Amino acid sequence: MDINEILTHLGENREEYYNAVSPPVIQTSNFVFNTTGDLRKALQNEINAHIYTRGNNPTVAILRKKLAALEKTEDALVTGSGSSAVAGAVMSFVAAGDHVICVQKPYAWTYKLLAAYLSNFGVEYDFVDARNVDEIEKKIKPTTKILYLESPNSLTFELQDLSACCALAKKHGIITMIDNSHCSPLYQNPADFGVDIIIHSATKYLNGHSDVVAGVICGSKQHIEKIFHGSYMTLGLIISPHDASLILRGLRTLPIRMERSNETAFRMAKNLEGHAKIKQVIHPMLPSFPQNDLAKKQMKGGGGLLTLQLQAETKEDVERFISHLKHFLIAVSWGGYESLIMPSIVFHDIPGIPDSPIHWTFIRFYIGLEDYDFLMSDILEALEIL
Repeated sequence: MDINEILTHLGENREEYYNAVSPPVIQTSNFVFNTTGDLRKALQNEINAHIYTRGNNPTVAILRKKLAALEKTEDALVTGSGSSAVAGAVMSFVAAGDHVICVQKPYAWTYKLLAAYLSNFGVEYDFVDARNVDEIEKKIKPTTKILYLESPNSLTFELQDLSACCALAKKHGIITMIDNSHCSPLYQNPADFGVDIIIHSATKYLNGHSDVVAGVICGSKQHIEKIFHGSYMTLGLIISPHDASLILRGLRTLPIRMERSNETAFRMAKNLEGHAKIKQVIHPMLPSFPQNDLAKKQMKGGGGLLTLQLQAETKEDVERFISHLKHFLIAVSWGGYESLIMPSIVFHDIPGIPDSPIHWTFIRFYIGLEDYDFLMSDILEALEIL
């Protein structure tokens, strides 16, 4: 389906809602029925019927249709956060004694879900360098139920060969899941490579305005129904109709926002490479990126993230560089209008927390919608203090 059709028209049966251009916000907790037979019929199809907003809501249903179409899957669920989407998907397919293989250096809350939470209930796990499919195969057990991918990851942008990973997983009857937040559905469709379940932090590009926290799970009707009747309904992984409407608003401009961030970030990455004060620039679409050929094969663009490793002698030098940046906000996440930095140094020297495996000279930049010259001059001026 054409992306313009998806973003502008799909699911928006305007004749049902006074011919309103914008999708309606059905801000209700409950829905009524004329007869007990009507209620009985709805309960038999709760994933599609409107009974109680904890399960389904008309505004959320419009968003589900658009997100499934964007990811080329049969259905989708929208949750209250990216973390809840990860947890809801994983928890619906494992039980005590099962085993999960996950990429190394995943999103922190994905790591904690496996290592600090599900492990308490007898779920085993291994983190592997999934850049090499052979390393995945070495860890497969008869009890392995999930291969969890994150391509690219969100700091050093390591990729996995999705086709090879899916072929290996299918050979062993393992479900594949991926966090596709980095690329958005515009720059990568994991379903094209055989991935079963695709997860997003909708907080980022899909919403795009830094005012909603949400998650997405996309997959086949069979898999989505299993998650819906399992973790989604049981744990209440819902999103509010109002937040769903804000994401619908954000989707209207997704292509032009992604294009702007992607073009500016890549231009900055190319022009910062070779700077005397920068040890390396990490961006999947740079020819210097170790997996550049795979990135070009799987991804239509690199998005708005890039990572700089500074030529810094001390942590104080890194702190001074950061303090000299005027146009970048220090914050987690990405995907909104505003440009951000996430310095690795904040994860070092915190009492009671092990040092990050990422060296303190690394800084992740998210390039928002501001002008290239506005942002680039800020970085170049801050580099002068090193």
